[in-house]
Amino acid sequence: MKPSPLLALVAGVLFAGSAAAQDWSTIRIATEGAYAPWNFTNAAGQLDGFDVDLANELCARMGAQCEIVAQAWDGIIPALQAGRYDAIMAGMSITDARMEVIDFTRSYATTPAIFVAPKDSDFAAAGLPETRVDMTEISAEEQALLDQVKGLLDGLTVGVQTATIHENFLREHMGDIDIRTYDSQENLDLDLQAGRIDVALADQSGWQPLLEGELGEDFTRVGPGFARGIFGRGVGVGIRKEDAALKDKFNAAIQSALDDGTVSELAIKWFGFDSATTD
Repeated sequence: MKPSPLLALVAGVLFAGSAAAQDWSTIRIATEGAYAPWNFTNAAGQLDGFDVDLANELCARMGAQCEIVAQAWDGIIPALQAGRYDAIMAGMSITDARMEVIDFTRSYATTPAIFVAPKDSDFAAAGLPETRVDMTEISAEEQALLDQVKGLLDGLTVGVQTATIHENFLREHMGDIDIRTYDSQENLDLDLQAGRIDVALADQSGWQPLLEGELGEDFTRVGPGFARGIFGRGVGVGIRKEDAALKDKFNAAIQSALDDGTVSELAIKWFGFDSATTD
């Protein structure tokens, strides 16, 4: 939900003074807690995952006392603006639309978006190539592949998490298809398993808990991975626009963790591959 310009202005005035005096010795970080392996609530009821491990690592490098809290996805940006916490680390991609209302650090990870469907479905049997489509500048060959995907999705019910870059992609590039939205990746997975949707789109890393688990034996990745352009410039830490000093602290900590391989190590631990960004 995008706040009105007036509300954003009022929020900026309210927080400008406090941010200027803030030494950031204590930082409150929000994560969704329902987007494994990026972030989730484990069997002990504790927040866990790549974002949580990296947040703790960055806090240590910043010499800050950090508190990580769970926040539902669809309210995570408004709650940041309202001052309920100081930063977002929730697998959130850096997009132009989001940067209209908040700021971001440099990116720390990036993974493509992919479709997943039942192995015995016509969509899976279509033989789409598992190539990479860069949405920044779409070539004629890539557009032909997008058109092919669009045609195959016609008549199917496609699931996606709401208020995400993946939903934006479906609505902007896949035409008038039947889209069903979900409040979390977990609920998207459940409806795909139950057969209430035919196919679903999400981040490749977000599909791992399903595809690598026993319940995922009947499902498979289908077709290309989509990245950049409408999918943003990788995943970063969301910060209020007025908190430039905090952004600088995070940027220095992220660069340090990228340079010494810590982000790569955590990515391999949680995703099984190195998703650390290099630019």
